[in-house]
This record gives sequence, structure tokens and C-alpha cells, in this order.
Amino acid sequence: MATPALRRTRLVAAAAATLTAGLVLSGCGGVQNTTGGGGSGGTYPTGTVEMYVGASAGGSSDLISRAVSKGLSDALGASFPVINREGANGALAAAEVAKAKPDGSVIAIQNASLYTITPLAVSPDEVTDINDFDVVYGISRDDYVLVTNPASGYKTMPDLKATTKPVRYGTTGVGTGAQLAAALLFKSADVPSQAVPFDGGAPALTALLGNQIDVAVLQVGEAIENIQSHKLLPLAVFGPERIEYLPDVPTAKEQGLDVEVTQYRFMTVPKGTPQEVQDRIIEGLKATFGTDEYKKFNEQNSLTPLEKPGPEILDQLKADTQRYADLTKQFGIDLRAS
Repeated sequence: MATPALRRTRLVAAAAATLTAGLVLSGCGGVQNTTGGGGSGGTYPTGTVEMYVGASAGGSSDLISRAVSKGLSDALGASFPVINREGANGALAAAEVAKAKPDGSVIAIQNASLYTITPLAVSPDEVTDINDFDVVYGISRDDYVLVTNPASGYKTMPDLKATTKPVRYGTTGVGTGAQLAAALLFKSADVPSQAVPFDGGAPALTALLGNQIDVAVLQVGEAIENIQSHKLLPLAVFGPERIEYLPDVPTAKEQGLDVEVTQYRFMTVPKGTPQEVQDRIIEGLKATFGTDEYKKFNEQNSLTPLEKPGPEILDQLKADTQRYADLTKQFGIDLRAS
């Protein structure tokens, strides 16, 4: 059986071919107005649809976008090339989408943390406003897990909570769910800790495997291969309930810590995109979600489906934004300093 890393390599290779073909089309004829003659004729899409992602090739956001891109292409009969604009936890890609013409020619799968957590870690003028977009539909949830190197000596959460020496924990970027989950965990458990910042999950994972840090909060898909090979020990997951990929790992809440932090993604379009265009995108998404290929992709990458309407996603974003703000205030957490 192929490892998750190998599966991801294959997915990237296949998606790269799709991207190349899409860019050739885009370079030849440009991105067309996909609403079809001012809305009086044609069925969306009538041309290439650019799909922005705020991450580099190979990461979770990129892989999810490419899997959905293929599904939309198959379902709607057009090219959906993925355009990578990594940086600032997705803010750079979001800015490109926000200023695009609202005709369906530019779309993007975005991360919840950009709207629920990043505002706690940046200045007000750097905050991305969800009101610049129409939220079309939910995609999937990417859960976080607290993992440790067996050499650290921490075998369980009670071991961690009982320590008197500072725990060195890896963070995966400013304004990310991993950063918030770790900060909340140690504050609520009243455990002495020292943050060690990294630029993403991969270097944090490498440092943990090398026993350079004691623990790290990683996305399940980033850690599960090393968990299954017993190179890492999972101590807690941070979702609202246990997850199917790690059914024996209790949640932080089960272990007496009020820490619930998840990353989830959803489809967006520029504000004011016609409803008939959004409805066609939803039609394509539902067709994608129903394929065996996409279901297998979720399983291979430890993703939990979050396939629900845009208004429900907006409600969840608003609730999470308030909850995270309240928790950081309660525990005196400054994400700009952790």
C-alpha cells in the first residue's frame, strides 16, 4: 500500500498536468466572461475558471483545491486551473479573488483560520474581510493533533500536565490553528512552555522527529504516517469529537481542557457573483463529493467532509471568531508573541 506521502506526490504530479493544460488554454484565449452574454444566454462555465489557492504546491490546501478542480472540470465540462499565490496564511490569494470581476471566472477554496484566527495575530489593516466574498459551500475539515516524540518522555496528557519544566512546542506559523491550539492548551493546563516557531508543518515535523522540540500541533494528514509507524505518539486531537482516522485518541475536551480548534475550508467567489453561477458551482461540487475518487482522496489525506451550504459556514465562521477571541482574552494569549 502506498504511503500518504507517496499518494500526495502522485496527486501533485497528476494535478500539475491538469494545471499545465489549463494555463495553455488561459494563455491562448484568456479568461472569458463565464456568465454568458450578460446572463441572457449560455450555461456557466463558458470558459476557463481560475481557482486560486493561498498555499504552495503539495500542501493540504493545494491538494484539496486540485482534487476539487478535477471534480469541477469533470462535472461542468470546463478547465479549472489552480493558481498558487502562497503567503500570509492565504491572504495574498484572497486579495486576488476579492478584486476579481464577480462573474464566476475566478473562484477559491479558502481556509477558515484566515478569518477566525489570523485577525488575532496581525494588525487591523492586515485583516482579510469575509464580507469581500460570497461563501458558496463547505468543503472539508482538517483536524489538528498534539504529537510528541517517544524520546521526550511524555506518554500521555497527564504526563504533560504534570511536568514542571518548560515544554518546547513547535508552532507552524503566525495566525494558524496550530499556533492557537498549542497556546490555548498550555495556558489552560497551566503548563510551563516555550514556543519554537517554524514556517509550516513540514519543518515542525522534522524538528519533532529529531527530538529538537518536545511536542507539536500538526494537521492529522501531516502526522498520521509517523503515528502509524510509532515514530510519534498522539496525545490529543482538538476537534469537537474523536476523528475516524485516530479513533483511540481522545479529544482535549475529554481530558479536561476546553480547547477546540479546527481548520476547515470552503468555496468562495467575489462578492456579488450571480446566484445562478453560484448554483452551478454547488452543482459541480455535489457531483464531485459523490465520486469514489474524491471520497478516496479524503480518506487518503485524513480529511473529514464538511459539505454544507454557505450560510451555515458563515455562521460557523462568526461563532469561531468570537469564541477564539474570548478564549485568548480569558487566558491572556497574544498570538503575535507566541
